[in-house]
Amino acid sequence: MTFEAPGEREAGERAWRIVGAAYASREPVAWPRRHVRPLVAGALVAAVVAAVVSPPGRSVVHSLRKAVGVERAEPALFSLPSRGELLVTSRSGLWLVRADGSKRNLGRYHDPALSPHGLFIAGTRANELVALDPKGHVRWTLARPSPRFPAWTGTRTDTRIAYVSRGALRVVAGDGTGDRLIGAAAPVRPAWRPGAGHVIAYSTGRSALVYDVDRASIRLRTPVGEPPRKLAWSSDGRLLLVFTPHATKVYDLRGRIVARDDPSDATADVDAAFVPGSREVVAIRAAGLGSSVFSLLNGRTLFRGTGTFRQLAFSPEGRWLLVTWPTANQWVFVRSGQPRKIVGASRISAQFGGFPRVEGWCCAP
Repeated sequence: MTFEAPGEREAGERAWRIVGAAYASREPVAWPRRHVRPLVAGALVAAVVAAVVSPPGRSVVHSLRKAVGVERAEPALFSLPSRGELLVTSRSGLWLVRADGSKRNLGRYHDPALSPHGLFIAGTRANELVALDPKGHVRWTLARPSPRFPAWTGTRTDTRIAYVSRGALRVVAGDGTGDRLIGAAAPVRPAWRPGAGHVIAYSTGRSALVYDVDRASIRLRTPVGEPPRKLAWSSDGRLLLVFTPHATKVYDLRGRIVARDDPSDATADVDAAFVPGSREVVAIRAAGLGSSVFSLLNGRTLFRGTGTFRQLAFSPEGRWLLVTWPTANQWVFVRSGQPRKIVGASRISAQFGGFPRVEGWCCAP
């Protein structure tokens, strides 16, 4: 349940009426889509100002500044609602958060990723790929120019790490040996396909490419479009999510689009993720003064609130969804099953030295 200040709904409706009237009276011009968004954003800002100049509007703004967020949220993150460990980064470094709420700062690393079963962590420093254990002890390092976005795959005894270095995708064994070049790649975290073999999806800049590392062959190349921001596989490895703010698409193994979301010029998707153990995708939609989390499968809204949501992260078994909410300085955990439940944790920035970015929620070792 989210907080709604007195008169908030009426103020929002006034704002949208003004925006709608301005849009309806516009003179159509065949401009590229990238030119339209700034004008719509400008009109929205003007409309919001006009909507809140009245005394009721001013009281709404004042109330929201004080009370955005989940009601009766915990004053701190005391525990996770599910098993596993969260890996997060902030200005103060890399943090590992356990289910009981205990936190450990592992040092200043970037772009971390948990290995299968949560036994190790890969991170990056200046010109160095680093593998460390959950206590922060460095196991090995590999000197490479500007490494970014490591991603693990494999079993407890046979693992691979893919990463991007100076515009190229590279793969190294989990013990730091056998590093090799795969091909040109954009700075986006690659995604290993679940299951047997070593098949990986990565961004080439304007499209996504699925590559079989063992056979050195291309399995799939998506059409050229907006540069992918995120890549992810369904748990069964049969669907690939290619996320962009204005054209999120889900492909099957033949390259056919089986689900998609195309936000309007006045909205944008912020993040998207598969529900573990299913082929359902949920996404964050930013629109006007608020954000919502919804299902691409049926449009069902899971959670909504005022301000900006940033990320989605599912618990390992998929029963809980973490929504990060910088505007409220909260993490919100939404239970997807029945009975429905929402748990909030406040003052997140104070606990991590800045509002953190969630890098993964993995099984406990």
